[in-house]
Amino acid sequence: MQPLLWDTCAAIWIYEKARLSQSALDLMAAAHRDGVPAYVSPITAWEIGMLASRGRLQLLVRPERWFANLFEVPGVKLADMSPELLIASSYLPGKPPNDPTDRIIAATARELGATLITRDRALLRYGAQGHVAVVEC
Repeated sequence: MQPLLWDTCAAIWIYEKARLSQSALDLMAAAHRDGVPAYVSPITAWEIGMLASRGRLQLLVRPERWFANLFEVPGVKLADMSPELLIASSYLPGKPPNDPTDRIIAATARELGATLITRDRALLRYGAQGHVAVVEC
């Protein structure tokens, strides 16, 4: 089983215990059972901060604390965001999303060989092209 990568929207819904698709729940349960890591990109920290600062995400704690709390979940790790990864996000195959953060998430999933857990339509379309494994949450 390949590792998982939580897109920002997935991290929000997972953290807030929102309703997720059965396929995403099954995949996350299997990963947890088998000791397969789930990753979160550092770009998610930036997205959480931006959503909170614009009032699009209501948090009971500071965004920094909210993001740090993700890593209290067993098996959740911070993905690398190296300069090489950022450059790779500029040269994705096929028709990648236009949003730079989505491109970074896609490049991270490709780098890790991870299945991306997301509801983001652009990332789901990119996955349908066969360039990254995706599961809709």
